[in-house]
Amino acid sequence: MLIVGGTSELDLPRFTLGRVFTDWGIDPVPFVLTVWVAGLYLLGVVVLRRRGDAWPLGRTLAFVVAGMGSFTFATASGIGRYDTTLLSVHMVQHMILSMLVPLSLALGAPVTLALRTLPATPRRWLLAVLHSRVARVLSFPPLAFGLYVISPWALYFSGWYDASLASDYVHEMMHIHLVAIGTLFFWPLMGIDPLPGRVGYPFRVLLTVMTLPFHAFLGVTIMGQTTLLGESHYLALRDGPMGSWLPDPLDDQHLAGGILWGAGDLIGLVFFVVLFAQWVRSSRTEAAREDRRLDLMEARSARADREG
Repeated sequence: MLIVGGTSELDLPRFTLGRVFTDWGIDPVPFVLTVWVAGLYLLGVVVLRRRGDAWPLGRTLAFVVAGMGSFTFATASGIGRYDTTLLSVHMVQHMILSMLVPLSLALGAPVTLALRTLPATPRRWLLAVLHSRVARVLSFPPLAFGLYVISPWALYFSGWYDASLASDYVHEMMHIHLVAIGTLFFWPLMGIDPLPGRVGYPFRVLLTVMTLPFHAFLGVTIMGQTTLLGESHYLALRDGPMGSWLPDPLDDQHLAGGILWGAGDLIGLVFFVVLFAQWVRSSRTEAAREDRRLDLMEARSARADREG
């Protein structure tokens, strides 16, 4: 079933796991963004292939399938339809958009792809942006970490979340914000692209570890709240036609906090696996480079001895 503008629906059937995969809707901003971003990436891959250059299939799958696919799944599937009806469903969406999508997009190396395929003038513009003071400031690890940690607290404990429930536009912008903040933090840590703000692997691991207690603390805080988030919105839903099946809002809020806590730890483990794999690969590459350097020095020394 395809519904346009699913976030404004006020009479939905009982939520089940099956509806996550069978009830789909289109929100204009995320849909158009998905088509353009995935399309431009695939166009870049085609340009490279026509030129005879290789581009790893894994990067394409990470960006288009895992990254933009997860973004579409979070905003257009049953998760997107029920994300303003159940806080617990919204929290699943939150974790996908703020952690899984940024990781996948970073592993797709879109900046590297753009630098290899753009014409000379746009490539100079992109390089100017990457080397700009704004880029260096925004990618400064402590600042990016602070924005990533503070953002969900600001979302749930200010008027921002209520505004997203009242306005489809604000709601869609919140989706994009979650991806943007996650990208700002995780791209220099997990990505392959030549971005400012990249630090050594030990510090990357430390920053990733530091995010876990904040997710857990926020989840526990939400679980312990006796005041409802989005109270007027969720109570109004219970007074409408969905009141016969909607769970108690406070129980659903406790479930949402548990999802935030557990999912944050689970996705954090995925980050550790990716970081460890990258660290090992980087160490092997560096070791091979050092071996080649030593072999070259040895060959030069041997040649000098023979000539001497």
